[in-house]
Amino acid sequence: MRKLFYMGLESYEARYTLQLTEWNRRVFERRGLDVVYVPGTTIDDTKSISVGQVLDAHGRSYFGMSQIMNLVQMMRNGECTGEDVIYFEDMFQPGIESLPYIMDQIPDNQRPQVYVRCLAQAIDPDDFVHVWGMSKWMSLYEKMVCEFATVLATNEEMVAHMKIAGWESPIYNISGLAFGKQEVQERLGERIKPFHERANRICFSARFDQEKQPDFFMDLVERYSSQYPNQQTFAILQGGPLRSNNEKYITRARDLESRGILEIHENLKKNEYYGYLNDSKVLFNCALQDWVSNTVSEADALGCNVLYPAYRSFPETFANDPDRLYVPWSIDDAENKLTNLLHNPHHNMGLISDWTNGTIDRVIDIMEGNGEQWLRSGNRYRDSVAGAKYSVVKIEEPQRGLFEGTD
Repeated sequence: MRKLFYMGLESYEARYTLQLTEWNRRVFERRGLDVVYVPGTTIDDTKSISVGQVLDAHGRSYFGMSQIMNLVQMMRNGECTGEDVIYFEDMFQPGIESLPYIMDQIPDNQRPQVYVRCLAQAIDPDDFVHVWGMSKWMSLYEKMVCEFATVLATNEEMVAHMKIAGWESPIYNISGLAFGKQEVQERLGERIKPFHERANRICFSARFDQEKQPDFFMDLVERYSSQYPNQQTFAILQGGPLRSNNEKYITRARDLESRGILEIHENLKKNEYYGYLNDSKVLFNCALQDWVSNTVSEADALGCNVLYPAYRSFPETFANDPDRLYVPWSIDDAENKLTNLLHNPHHNMGLISDWTNGTIDRVIDIMEGNGEQWLRSGNRYRDSVAGAKYSVVKIEEPQRGLFEGTD
């Protein structure tokens, strides 16, 4: 790899894309890579999502196509050659079809290698593309990209979905999302608060859309608050206004807020959000659709316990740690494990964010030809599912009541 042409994402104030390029830049520099950050033009200066769920529909299209225009100019000028790599942070890149159109008409030795990171899309039955009726054309788009690009999956379960969908491109599991643990801790601007000095707060910071199962979280809020009234705080943390693809969730959340058993914090800047995590004991997740999650890495890096369903990518993310994974859709199991995690910091706290902090290095290893252990080719791609990707300490601990004394 002579040069790496980095196709980053547009920045949103409340999303991980605000930090994504910086996380990558630090690792690229440490690894001594020659990197060209291909620029794009934002549609406006708001850095907010006005249409769409994950990224702004107009903004993603505008930025992506302007970025492709700049990349095509670099290719035409001979700046991007067959010795180089183009890396797309998101497989969905409007305008990307111009690359095979160009590369199929130039000599083989002038064609750069192309890598794309897949975040979900039509291979995921719970992705928003199915909610909005976009899956048919998205599936065709995905197979088109697989004709010329190497795909980077974020976990073993995603690999399986790609295989079932008939993707024929080389597929690697990078086992995590890009993450910069040091940068996140620097943003906090204060010490990481000791666990027993924190508010007895349980946070929910996923999008409030149906694929994140906000009803399950609110069921837990009502049940737990009735059993332990006025002993803990449940809070929704959102980077923008609270909104959803199903209005019933908003109505119910506002009702719980009016009853005094749920706080709703909206329009949080990243540093404000980190401040809440630094003063909370548990971050709770119940998503149907989360292929890994930056939220788990952020909370784990900031000393907050994490409780997630043993579903999809999370057993891999947690290295099969049973204390912080609950049986999906079992409110009894979620409640029991929440009680334990409100009591003490988990003995494996910090290991998740340590692992995801190495994701960008794994990407570079693959692009440099040193990551073949992550290649999932042939029909033996499920051989790597069960084994933990990193080591955790397993300690059998007796279950305690919420406010019993600690040793």
